[in-house]
Amino acid sequence: MTVQEFQYLTYQVLALTFCISYLLGFLAQRSHFCTMGAIADVFLMGDWGRAYQWMIASSFTMLGFGVLCVSQQIDPTQTLYYSSKWSWASSIVGGGLFGYGMVLCSGCGLKSLVRAGAGNLKSLIVLIVMGIFAFMTIKGIFAVLRVRTLDQLFVTIPNGANWSNVLGFNSSTEWGWAAIVISTLLLGIVLVFKNARQVSTLFTGLGVGSLFVVVWWVCGYFGHVLESPDTLESVFVGSKSGRIEAFSFVGPVAYFLNWLEFYSDQSNTLSTGVVSVMGVFTGSLTSAVLGSTFKWEGFTQKDDLIYHLLGAALMGIGGVLALGCSIGQGISGISTLSINATTAVLGIILGAWMALEQRSKL
Repeated sequence: MTVQEFQYLTYQVLALTFCISYLLGFLAQRSHFCTMGAIADVFLMGDWGRAYQWMIASSFTMLGFGVLCVSQQIDPTQTLYYSSKWSWASSIVGGGLFGYGMVLCSGCGLKSLVRAGAGNLKSLIVLIVMGIFAFMTIKGIFAVLRVRTLDQLFVTIPNGANWSNVLGFNSSTEWGWAAIVISTLLLGIVLVFKNARQVSTLFTGLGVGSLFVVVWWVCGYFGHVLESPDTLESVFVGSKSGRIEAFSFVGPVAYFLNWLEFYSDQSNTLSTGVVSVMGVFTGSLTSAVLGSTFKWEGFTQKDDLIYHLLGAALMGIGGVLALGCSIGQGISGISTLSINATTAVLGIILGAWMALEQRSKL
């Protein structure tokens, strides 16, 4: 592959990622898809509607990921979520902080992007603060503390900290079949419930899940180059980590702010994560304008501002510690059968439950 062909492929991958994330933002704005909202609906009202959306989306993404592995289009060991370490402390603590924070902010990173696109200035402030604290945890002052404490607490699992390996399925094909079987069982259980079979719930869940599967394919197969013209090594075009990535909205928001701040630095190039942030925001903006729901909103009370600032900081720190948010781990990570993702999701649910319990008593 020539340098020109490599550059053209990079533009294609980034453009496709933008389009997919644009559709995600559009759909999320129209359907009110939200992890925090799903947890709050169940906790406060016993309404499982949005929870079913999330479950269907997560299970369908896992099914699609399994098919990509079985068809050998993706190597699961090359994803961002593959690790031989079960970082139980970082996952549970990070997930808990993120879950607590997203309740204070009334939404996770994805929901904040969607709301910001629809004119919510509170969510814009949340994104900026979350991004700053995330970058402080990636490379800044909190990174030193993270590396010296929570990062030291892990359990090594030979052949990978994933449920496929635990079940004794180690090859990529076996891993894919494990994902297909588990996701099919999960979908079957969810669809037993009548409310989960409603057209709107199915459309949203399957729609969101399909977009995640497509982005897995774009980043893991379409954008895979066996020999980079610069290094002659295998590379995943547009990946910030150098591995196969899917949607996540904590680290990418931090890198988006970093890209804006250091735009003139030629080494600071666009990545699929940064482009996905732009896409979701633009998709939500389009949906809000077309649906006549765009509305400027801001803070009216000091306490509301304090809660949002604190929640944004917790989401930024927690999202990095857990290596993903309620989307990055809750859908992307879970689809790879990652044990770290499972632990992080449990932490997110626990943290959100604690915050909702506390706020219900105020």
